[in-house]
Amino acid sequence: MPAPATPQPRLRHGATALPLLLTALATALACQHLRPRDATFPWDSLQLLHAMAPSPPQPCHHQHAPFPFPDTLLRTSHPQQAAAAALRILQHLFATLSSPSTPQHWDAQARHDLLNNLHHYEHDLEQCAPANGMLFKRQGPRNLLLNINKYFRRLQDFLHTHNHTACAWDHVRLEARLCFQRMDTLIRRMN
Repeated sequence: MPAPATPQPRLRHGATALPLLLTALATALACQHLRPRDATFPWDSLQLLHAMAPSPPQPCHHQHAPFPFPDTLLRTSHPQQAAAAALRILQHLFATLSSPSTPQHWDAQARHDLLNNLHHYEHDLEQCAPANGMLFKRQGPRNLLLNINKYFRRLQDFLHTHNHTACAWDHVRLEARLCFQRMDTLIRRMN
C-alpha cells in the first residue's frame, strides 16, 4: 500500500528572496578580507608607480589630458558598483602597465612589484564585484563600465599615436597616478 502523500510546504516570496540574501551575504564576507588592504593599496601603488617610473630622461611638455577620467564613477554610492568599477580600472591598469613597450628607463623591479600588487588586489576584488556587471544592468547607470573602457582605449590610442615614446608613457604614468587616487575613493565606497 503506498504511503499517503504529505503536502509539501510552498515558499512563495521567501524562496526567491533567500538566494538573493545568501548572495549578498557571501559577497559581503568575500569582501571582508579586503578591509586591511583597502587603506593602503592605492597609496602603496602610487609609491611603486613613482619608484617604477621616475621622470623621463628628456623633459616632456605635458598638455592637459585630452580624455578626462570619467568622474561619474565617483558618484556611485553602491558598494558593489564601486567594487566593479575598481576591478575594471585595475584590469586596464594591469594590461597597460604590463605592456612590453614600456620605456627602458623604468625600474624593472618596481614595475614587477607594482604589477604583482595590482594582480593580487584584482584577484581579491573579483570575489567582491558582481558577476558580469549584472548589478550595473539592474541598478545605476550601465555606462559606467563602458566609460572606463573608453577612457583606457583613449590612453592606448594616445600611446600608439605617439609611437610609445618615453614622453607618451610619462603622460600615461600621470594618468595611472590619477587612477590610483580615484580608486581610493571607490574603495572607500565599497566599505
